[in-house]
Amino acid sequence: MATHQHSSRYGRYTGGPDPLAPPVDLAEALDAVAEDVMAGYSPRRALREYLRRGSRNRPGLDQLAGRVQQRRRELLNRHRLDGTLEEVRRLLDDAVLAERKQLARDAAMDDTDRAFREMQLENLPPSTAAAVNELASYDWQSREAQEAYERIKDLLGRELLDQRFAGMKQALEGATAEDREAVEVMLRELNELLEAHRRGEDTAEDFQGFMARHGGFFPENPQSVDELIDVLARRAAAAQRLMQSMSAEQREELMRLSAQAFGSPALMSQLDALDANLQALRPGEDWSGSEQFQGREGLGLGDGTGVLQDLAELDGLAEQLAQSYHGSTLDDLDLDALARQLGPDAAVSARTLADIERAMQDGGYLRRGADGDLRLSPQAMRRLGKSLLRDTARQLSHRTGARDTRAAGAAGEPAGSSRAWQFGDAEPWDVTRTLTNAITRTAADGGNPADGLRLAVGDIEVAETEARTRAAVVLLADVSFSMAAEGRWVPMKRTALALHHLVSTRFRGDRLQLVTFGLRAQSMDIEALTALPADREQGTNLHHGLLLAGRFFHQHRSLQPVLLVVTDGEPTAHLMPDGEPWFSWPPDGQTIAATVAELDRLGRAGTQVTFFRLGDDPGLERFVAGMARRIGGRVVAPDAGDLGAAVLGEYLRTHLHGDDGGISLSL
Repeated sequence: MATHQHSSRYGRYTGGPDPLAPPVDLAEALDAVAEDVMAGYSPRRALREYLRRGSRNRPGLDQLAGRVQQRRRELLNRHRLDGTLEEVRRLLDDAVLAERKQLARDAAMDDTDRAFREMQLENLPPSTAAAVNELASYDWQSREAQEAYERIKDLLGRELLDQRFAGMKQALEGATAEDREAVEVMLRELNELLEAHRRGEDTAEDFQGFMARHGGFFPENPQSVDELIDVLARRAAAAQRLMQSMSAEQREELMRLSAQAFGSPALMSQLDALDANLQALRPGEDWSGSEQFQGREGLGLGDGTGVLQDLAELDGLAEQLAQSYHGSTLDDLDLDALARQLGPDAAVSARTLADIERAMQDGGYLRRGADGDLRLSPQAMRRLGKSLLRDTARQLSHRTGARDTRAAGAAGEPAGSSRAWQFGDAEPWDVTRTLTNAITRTAADGGNPADGLRLAVGDIEVAETEARTRAAVVLLADVSFSMAAEGRWVPMKRTALALHHLVSTRFRGDRLQLVTFGLRAQSMDIEALTALPADREQGTNLHHGLLLAGRFFHQHRSLQPVLLVVTDGEPTAHLMPDGEPWFSWPPDGQTIAATVAELDRLGRAGTQVTFFRLGDDPGLERFVAGMARRIGGRVVAPDAGDLGAAVLGEYLRTHLHGDDGGISLSL
């Protein structure tokens, strides 16, 4: 039987996002974005800000951009560009010294000839290039001196080629005449290919034939003539910027020395033609820029060109990281370039940021509204609400005398949902879900459920029940500018979102209405409240807020009315009969009277009212205390950071028939 052997090759995946990579954790990003949104940023700007600053364990775009600039400064402060001139000068000095030694010890030489040669060497011009050119026709007596001089021509040829073709300096070290002839053939055919491309007369077969003959000169392995041109043009433009970065004297020296490259003036002619072709084909490259090098480490022409390419690559990365151009996304980042310049860790960080950006937009956490702006989606709001509720539950659990509210709802009607059993639960088991969990676990462990089941603690789920008291809840949130100015804006929004999530997931029989009041009051959904920007509008129209609360309670007359009022100021506005607000500071008697009258109506309807007083203003303290006494309400004065726990604690208390004991919420 014939056998077939298959060989496999493994390498880094280059087909876009890695399909086997684990999904990014969006919890931290979502929390950070939502926090900025609640502080007044647009979701788009909030996401940008998060990507810019990163996280505790991951650098953001700003830190990566800082490393790019640091790398750029290091290159400029480390190097100088006269490395080739220095090496030529050293070889020239070696050649002259060896020749003088030979002249001194050659006793058979004619004294007149010796004197003439010594005079030639003594009177060489101070310019390195002029001295090298003057010695081009010198009849060397020392083999060592002649070899040193020939190395100058070889060095210049390799450096000039290395400027255009990275790696040529090393590849052609010790090259034979045949090797140099192969280079000249490659240059001639390359220019013919580029000139045909400029005229639009080249074919794919022309490129393939060229690469078949000369592909070894191009380790980048371009797949088309355009890719070949891109590679060569970037290098050639960097070579031009290198020359522009030199002093006028250095440029002059190198231009005069170039005539000695490989001892072949034809080489410079071909390189000049190559530069002209590339500049015509890629005029958008930077052919005229320059840099200020201030270091001590000399660079040859090839290495210097590589550094100029690095600087150009760093500039491109800086622009990509800035994300300041229209339509920019982190998918624009050149991760390979980032890894080359800053190391693989930087590329991993940037890829993670790009994944977060993509997941936030494509994963349903941000959606585009009717006005075209990005908004937090309902999915994002649910996830954020769950996180905030967990934080609030943690705060509640640390209160003195706290007890678990799950027992409070145990005697209610089934809510139709279940949750994992925890120690102390008294709710009935959800048998169907418990057995399903056991079967799934047994099968996953390799067992056969048909052979019998063993229940584990982790399999058990209990049936959730509705709380015994069903309520119509209104959260009245003060949105006057003082709330933002005193640092209470975000805690207020976090509180509303946590309460909304609690009601929608744990107390589904309740009805919740969010009402904001500034100069006017308005009912709004949680998405609108979360995105509400801080406004410098004056006015605390509690009267209008109470009117809207009463309307909501009237629509849900079968439920227990619960009013939660969060405010940091006395009422300074009320609604006139024509529907327009009337503002007065200090608070006017008519405003106070209208507010009290509306609150009395709610009190007569049996509304449970709790005021959450923020701040220590004496006037507010007196007003709130008086209002609470009139209707048998409560006053809580939490710090801004404890507002969420205070509001949720009071809400939960309404489901415990007025029990004032400590309350905690287990999730």
